[in-house]
Amino acid sequence: MQQKMCSILRPLTLLMLITIIIISIWTPVSQPAITERWFSLPNLFFFLPVPLLVLGSSWKLLATKHTSSHSTPFLAALLLVFMGFSGLGISIWPNIIPPFISYEEAASPPQSLGFMLVGALFIIPIILVYTYWSYYVFRGKITHEQGYH
Repeated sequence: MQQKMCSILRPLTLLMLITIIIISIWTPVSQPAITERWFSLPNLFFFLPVPLLVLGSSWKLLATKHTSSHSTPFLAALLLVFMGFSGLGISIWPNIIPPFISYEEAASPPQSLGFMLVGALFIIPIILVYTYWSYYVFRGKITHEQGYH
């Protein structure tokens, strides 16, 4: 499975980069407020790490194609996706639906948010422990002799 993923790593990474580039061009062109947010000073210097980290994580992802490392490509892909969504978040902030509905207007009443917070405080640690446990149990590679592939 790792060999199969290594063989499609380059086209999928390039497809992801093309998608990020299209969205990065389309959003400032479609909304002048987004252009102002990204390209005005001093915002330009504050937000410059986002595209640089996208390029860096893409380069790292493509550079790990022929290595035996398992965690480096995963972490580079994770950073690439996170930076893509961070750039989108920076572009549309504080609006959920640009340029009309802000996150404050879209929020639920305080009572609902409080109820969800209490529920999240109980369920998120359970999800994290279960996820850690499942990764721990299924760690390592399987061979053809072991089956289930």
